[in-house]
Amino acid sequence: MTPDLRQIVDVAPLVRSGALSPVSLVESCLAQIDARPEVNAFITRLDAQALADARSAAEDIRSGRYHGPLHGIPLSLKDLVHVAGVKTTSGSAVPAVVPATDAPAVTKLRAGGAIIIGKTNLHEFAFGTTSEETAFGPVRNPLDPTRSAGGSSGGAAAALAAGMCFGALGTDTGGSIRIPSAACGTVGLKATNGEISCEGVVALSTTLDHLGPMARSVADVALLFDVLSGRPPHVVEPVRDALIFGVPRAYFCDRVEPGVAEALSRACESLAKAGHSVRDVTIDHASWTPDVYLHIVLPEASRFHATSLEQSPSLYSPGVRVRLEMGRYLLAEDYVRAMRLRQTLITSVDRALEGCDALVLPTQPIPAPPLGAATVAINGVAEPIRAAMLRQTQLFNITGHPAVALPAPQAADSLPRSVQIVGRHHATTRLLSIARTVEQCLADRGR
Repeated sequence: MTPDLRQIVDVAPLVRSGALSPVSLVESCLAQIDARPEVNAFITRLDAQALADARSAAEDIRSGRYHGPLHGIPLSLKDLVHVAGVKTTSGSAVPAVVPATDAPAVTKLRAGGAIIIGKTNLHEFAFGTTSEETAFGPVRNPLDPTRSAGGSSGGAAAALAAGMCFGALGTDTGGSIRIPSAACGTVGLKATNGEISCEGVVALSTTLDHLGPMARSVADVALLFDVLSGRPPHVVEPVRDALIFGVPRAYFCDRVEPGVAEALSRACESLAKAGHSVRDVTIDHASWTPDVYLHIVLPEASRFHATSLEQSPSLYSPGVRVRLEMGRYLLAEDYVRAMRLRQTLITSVDRALEGCDALVLPTQPIPAPPLGAATVAINGVAEPIRAAMLRQTQLFNITGHPAVALPAPQAADSLPRSVQIVGRHHATTRLLSIARTVEQCLADRGR
């Protein structure tokens, strides 16, 4: 079988053997960035340092000092993640910070030999779903530059889809890894809450924030997850036994456009054809999700930004500023109530998973929306873009369950659709094996 030179798991052995040079990989990624300036995926490029690191990696590998499957592999970081001596802009005109040390996640990636080629564009302070509100210009979807790349980790997903890096680090507070992965046809993981340290990352909501890997395959995401969570890296294998998948249709499938409904149906058919069981399940109280989410994220985000909101409010994008200001007017009792209801929703997801190996549902109710769109019509009913794009993902930030987004069968318009696989708490490694199984089933259908 010809290796897929877009995937880390296929490139890494060639790098280790000397058949591929880390320098050539970095040069190829930088060339792709130069070739697609309209995508606007990067805020800060680290060309000179990346090339120097690539030369060092090549020498280490030649000398027998191989650090593992990320050695010599070019990665990007969302520009919320601290890199020593490099400004962290958070996609904002609010003055950047220049940290003295790397975030622990970056330290782990570097210890594995990874090469950081730059910091990617994002929805300002990670507080949006389209990556349009940013001081550095909107991120454009490389598959269709008239459309959003999703958000808030839009630059990361766009860079992956355009071949500008082999893996990326994003953040996810309400879906910000999974939403752009769905929009750009890539893979993104939100692990169990707390499995990957958020230290050294600009916060949005300390309760809901997750840091996680993005790549072009489940196997690559699993490699990155291993390194980020302190596990020995390994190539994830599909599950060999028959699995049971639960589909939570109420709330999550009530309002989806036809292409998404078709993609989910075809994915379920592929799983059933492969010998797995697919059945409907219910997540009790799922409709509470938006209220619980907002009453946690708004006050926590407002508190984090309190000083700069007082000193320089005009430097924020209008939409982000409005959301941050809203947090100032929520009552403490509303926040406490939302935190209690969070426990109820955790129990609801746990119960839906009883008797199932994982849940399967759409990652997004729509394909990547046009840039500038404020609303979207789903089955003839208009609703705000932000509310629509958060509907399928934000519950699992509230509950902390691991969730992975991966490409689903495309609809007739050829825009990416995505399915989301959700697993049990602290079973992220198992979830990735299940996701690899789903990925294989969908690939087999496409042949």
